[in-house]
Amino acid sequence: MTRLLEVEDLEVGFGDVSAVRGASLAIERGETHCLVGESGCGKSVTALAIMGLLARNATRRAARLSFDGQDLRGLDERGMSRLRGDRMAMIFQEPMTSLNPAYTVGSQMAEVMLRHRGGTRAAAMARAEDLLGRVRITSPGMRLGQYPHQLSGGLRQRVMIAMALMCEPELLIADEPTTALDVTVQAQILRLLLDLQRDLGLAILLITHDLGVVARVAHRVSVMYAGEVVESAPVEALFAHPTHPYTSGLLGCVPVPGKVARGAPLGSIAGVVPRLGPEFRGCGFRDRCAHAAPACAQTIARRAAGPRHDYLCRLEPGLAGDAR
Repeated sequence: MTRLLEVEDLEVGFGDVSAVRGASLAIERGETHCLVGESGCGKSVTALAIMGLLARNATRRAARLSFDGQDLRGLDERGMSRLRGDRMAMIFQEPMTSLNPAYTVGSQMAEVMLRHRGGTRAAAMARAEDLLGRVRITSPGMRLGQYPHQLSGGLRQRVMIAMALMCEPELLIADEPTTALDVTVQAQILRLLLDLQRDLGLAILLITHDLGVVARVAHRVSVMYAGEVVESAPVEALFAHPTHPYTSGLLGCVPVPGKVARGAPLGSIAGVVPRLGPEFRGCGFRDRCAHAAPACAQTIARRAAGPRHDYLCRLEPGLAGDAR
């Protein structure tokens, strides 16, 4: 596999708040790369920075930000708009607010095709109907004439997926696509994404806080905390040998059948994500870490824990994992 997306030392700021601090990740063609972490860690901001959809008051800097070898840093809005919806697509977290309530499903889907590929409206509507069928929506022809409020949450999410696939993108960014759905529909959406990836050869950046989802679908995982990617590894290595204390803490919060006694308190990580100003230095997790020391307030070097497995901590791999 070859790298489709490369992000190196990405920084995003909003005024005096540093939302993303030196985040790096790479996604290969056909790969599912999961970006995990609790709310407020910078996952969605990272995705919006990649897509060029940050608010006007945001600042974005990166040592490298490329898609299929094309440098995204120098592209103006017109150049990014040619890529968005065509070769790069995004499924947003809340489908009800992402779909325009004033337009039918069919007109919103057709607009994507007409904008990027041209052709006739009839051809665009036929493509939309075909994709609604592929995402397993019954009576797709009828759904084209419906408005978003006439669909359930699960159907709206499927419409968002179908809309993202209108131009057969090479990269699909899915920002917590199952958060607002019940467990049964979550499983259906995840299976749908995997089937579409297999059929279309998609690379997927899946943003989630659900480690169960990560274990089922990921090839590679990047754990994000306080705007930094604190650990990155193949999924098997991450679950078998969590190296950063935050990763260990996240896994320790997951109840394991047969190991967690009935009625026993669930694992948790005390404290909250810190507010990061421009002068903040060192490990963002130090106020919540049992291994914190004065050295953690200084710049932390990235270390290797194994093949394609790195983490951001001053501790040796065996010691860092003891925080779980």
